[in-house]
Amino acid sequence: MTKSYRITASPKLLETLVCPLTRSRLLYDADMQELISEKARLAFPIRDGIPILLEGEARDLED
Repeated sequence: MTKSYRITASPKLLETLVCPLTRSRLLYDADMQELISEKARLAFPIRDGIPILLEGEARDLED
């Protein structure tokens, strides 16, 4: 059985996390449990409460 975690995005946490490709600020999508890079058009997953900021793990955002 896999545990499901949800993180609460604090303003301090979001200030420190940046897109690994563009170095721009990330937006937190609580419903999808993702961090969004608008500049890179990527969504980085949050798994087990841990942001996965790897380009290969991100999904492309649709237009």
